[in-house]
Amino acid sequence: MTFKQHAKATALLSLPIIISQVGHIVTTMADNIFLGFIGIEQQAAGILSGNVFTLLLVFAIGMSQGLTPLIAEAHVTNKLKEKASLLKNSLFLNFLTSLLLVGAAEIFIANIHLLHQPEDVVQLSKPFIRVIAFSLIPVTIFFTFKQYAEGLSNTKASMYISISGNILNIVLNYGLIYGKGGLPALGYMGAAWATFWARMFMALSFVLYVVMQKNMKEVLRPFFQEKINQLIFKNLFSIGIGPAMQYFFETAAFASAGIMAGWIGKITLDAHGIALSLAAFTYMFTGGISSAASIRVANFKGLNDWDNIKKAGNVGFSLSVFVMLLFALLLIGTRDVIPSFFNSHSEVVDTSASLLLVAALFQLFDGVQITGLGVLRGLSDVKIPTLIALTAYWGIALPTAYYLGFTKQNGIHGIWYGLTAGLVFAAATLYTRFQYLIKKNIIKKYS
Repeated sequence: MTFKQHAKATALLSLPIIISQVGHIVTTMADNIFLGFIGIEQQAAGILSGNVFTLLLVFAIGMSQGLTPLIAEAHVTNKLKEKASLLKNSLFLNFLTSLLLVGAAEIFIANIHLLHQPEDVVQLSKPFIRVIAFSLIPVTIFFTFKQYAEGLSNTKASMYISISGNILNIVLNYGLIYGKGGLPALGYMGAAWATFWARMFMALSFVLYVVMQKNMKEVLRPFFQEKINQLIFKNLFSIGIGPAMQYFFETAAFASAGIMAGWIGKITLDAHGIALSLAAFTYMFTGGISSAASIRVANFKGLNDWDNIKKAGNVGFSLSVFVMLLFALLLIGTRDVIPSFFNSHSEVVDTSASLLLVAALFQLFDGVQITGLGVLRGLSDVKIPTLIALTAYWGIALPTAYYLGFTKQNGIHGIWYGLTAGLVFAAATLYTRFQYLIKKNIIKKYS
């Protein structure tokens, strides 16, 4: 295949994934917008809760992603029983993960005072975190079937279900916050319950889709015949724990940056949350490209076609850089306008606008590093990327953020400069790692 053919195939495969992944960020953004017009404290509580939830969510998402490359390899070699066993074991693994994460949320709630956030924000956050944490159970069901479908190169199902779930979330936000349409008026907690019920809808919708869709339900009979297999369970865990820890390290760094922002004050916390949600929105576009590149790399790996593995991976990097350059220009041009949709407080809007200039820079490297994680996951390479992520975010990003933000007294901007340093390191090393593996295996193949 030519570079152009790879680019077209990756773009077509990634588009539905992008729409699906953007949907999960839109859910959080919708919550923040509604909460912003209730009050600064309520929005800050939603942002703090969102940081905690996102930390748990990305771990669950990462764990589920161990399924996709294995399904892609089994699918390209037409192994139906193996696909059924992988799906069943993945559902079991991800359900156990969701229960552990709900327990982790309770531990966090009991110790949230140790973060030294504004007291009124802390008290508002506790019930909010508890409700959205329980939505992790349906979320893991949704993502298990999503990763299964994507392993079959079916990316449209999750797109349509995510769009429907987001529309429902927005409607429920309005209804449950303000008591419209016969729904109870729950105030700021209405946003938490809206998120919960929207995600329940998404999980049930995907289960129904698999049962009814002709090309998907072929797996049902062998699914019920297969048993939990220790070897397959261990393989899913060993591949999934890498992305789970990689996402966790990065998200924990950004969540910790949010806690640092809370040390400065509620206005800074709000501004950080708004700017970060916009950066996360653009990040999901390259996240979709990363997933598509991972699927295509895994398919070619199943065929031992290293020439096309190289092209598929490099196309993923090129598309990510192109997309992020476009978004960088967009953020720079609209930085004074977009934050006003989230909050009407002038100081919050001004601070958010200044942070978007930093976001325009760091998202270029963020796009490269997430694509690097994706293509390496397609090669089932997880240990070295996990060490890279740990070093980038906990060895570089957070210490630099604290040093520039507090020791050098650059405030929230210093914190964001530190995060950028970590992303630069991650992008450079993951890209280098992929090129090294390509060169090594091509030499081995033709020697």
